Amino acid sequence: MPLWNLVLSGYPGSGKTVLARRLTSENPDFVRLSVDDLRGMFFGPIEPPKEEEFVYNVLAALRDFTLRNGRCVVLDSTAPKNSTRHFLLNTRVEGVVTLVVLMLVEKNELEGRNEERGMKGALDAWDKVWENPSPTIPVMKFRNDSLSEFETSYYVLQDLLKSKVNPYRRRFLGHIYPRI
Repeated sequence: MPLWNLVLSGYPGSGKTVLARRLTSENPDFVRLSVDDLRGMFFGPIEPPKEEEFVYNVLAALRDFTLRNGRCVVLDSTAPKNSTRHFLLNTRVEGVVTLVVLMLVEKNELEGRNEERGMKGALDAWDKVWENPSPTIPVMKFRNDSLSEFETSYYVLQDLLKSKVNPYRRRFLGHIYPRI
């Protein structure tokens, strides 16, 4: 398997953490790094906004350390902006295949999930900062409106991750660089 740097990007409640945990539980060469976990570890439940850069720099250092030690990385982060996605994708480790896994869920489904989590109105806040991925970023759409969509997308992602010749071969072109 190639060495991967996956960046999970999506709204709160879109399934990023579920996907990250499943990837690491089924792929022993993967390590999950979470922005939210680092924030909580350093600052408790409330992070001072001025410390955002600190958290991302620590995350990048952990990512590169993990990759240099031959382990794949799955970065569990909302990453709503292209600048953040680029930062998380760009590693100094050579030979790493990078990919943003964009979690796509219908808005009414997301609203229901966030309401159940006590985060009513969270989508409106994220809509203000959300950017569709830049065409220069390799992206895979990961549909997660239902369990069957999650399983289908997961199967395609697993197949892509195990690809040894060219991870962007024709068979995946419907999922990579898709129109959003």
